[in-house]
Amino acid sequence: MRPDETAFVRFDGVEKSYDGRTLVVRRLDLDIARGEFLTLLGPSGSGKTTCLMMLAGFEPVTRGEIYLEGRPLSRVPPHRRDIGMVFQNYALFPHMTVAENLAFPLEVRRLGRAEIETRVRRALEMVRLAGFEHRRPAQLSGGQQQRVALARALVFEPRLVLMDEPLGALDKQLRENMQYELKRLHERLGITVVYVTHDQGEALTMSDRVAVFEAGRIRQLATPQRLYEEPENAFVARFIGENNTFRGRIRAREGRFCRVTVEGGGEMLALPVAVREPGEATTLSLRPERVWLDPPEGAVENRFVGRVVEPVYHGDHLRLVLEVCGNREFVVKVPNRPGTRWPTPGETLRVGWRAEDLRALDPA
Repeated sequence: MRPDETAFVRFDGVEKSYDGRTLVVRRLDLDIARGEFLTLLGPSGSGKTTCLMMLAGFEPVTRGEIYLEGRPLSRVPPHRRDIGMVFQNYALFPHMTVAENLAFPLEVRRLGRAEIETRVRRALEMVRLAGFEHRRPAQLSGGQQQRVALARALVFEPRLVLMDEPLGALDKQLRENMQYELKRLHERLGITVVYVTHDQGEALTMSDRVAVFEAGRIRQLATPQRLYEEPENAFVARFIGENNTFRGRIRAREGRFCRVTVEGGGEMLALPVAVREPGEATTLSLRPERVWLDPPEGAVENRFVGRVVEPVYHGDHLRLVLEVCGNREFVVKVPNRPGTRWPTPGETLRVGWRAEDLRALDPA
């Protein structure tokens, strides 16, 4: 690594194999900026947790190198990497009080008693648990235990904090509240966080950037907004959020768009993203909220008739499942406003969408 490189963390050609044959991480090149909240997102077995464990030092790198502030880590043991860790199961010592749990990493580093007490008090205030010093983990709620685990990872002021599915054991409402807590804490402290999850909502809510993993490779690395609005391939479009998809083949180019013949019947005008030439197979991707019901003439390039399969009430919106161009799982999300009419199964509706909202991706 050259001295002028500015990446805080760098994966340089990193590969990992457990059996010497199968690669679970494949030629990974990734730079993480100082102060960034980067999420590694992907399904089980995609390699995201393995990357975190290699960065922490709990798994050796098979090939390549990982750098922290320009320093190669391959020969640095985990306890000398100055990295905080937060796990899904919290990993708190049940026989210790909250204060003793937080003091443990400081005692290992041989800090003085007065300094330890100051840092423990400051860490508890940071996670809004002042006054809980003498409780044991069993006397805390799940959310409180998670805050203690976070405080313990931060109390020794690490350069980097790694989080492996830290909210996975919490119920839905508490998990959502903790997402905002973590985001605010990151913004206030300016720490560098590498976060692993398979929950796309967590990734979109908290991250500066998200790396979407599949089969040991990053399929797309971008901001949450760009991942959702501009997926570069069918896997990312399918994994991030809900999508309507059609299979088809490019018939012709029309300016910045392409005309696609759809397998279920009909033709659509789409934005070519991962395909270029006439004759190429493609997967078309369209977000449900980009669909118009009964669009006015000239407002959209793509207009079709859909048959209602199932209307589903979701409180703040109606989720209509339609059959459109052979796709019997075509979803439209309609805001639940006063006067919104409920369509009935079997009813036909006019639907439409803009060509720029329909993305022509690879034929996966």
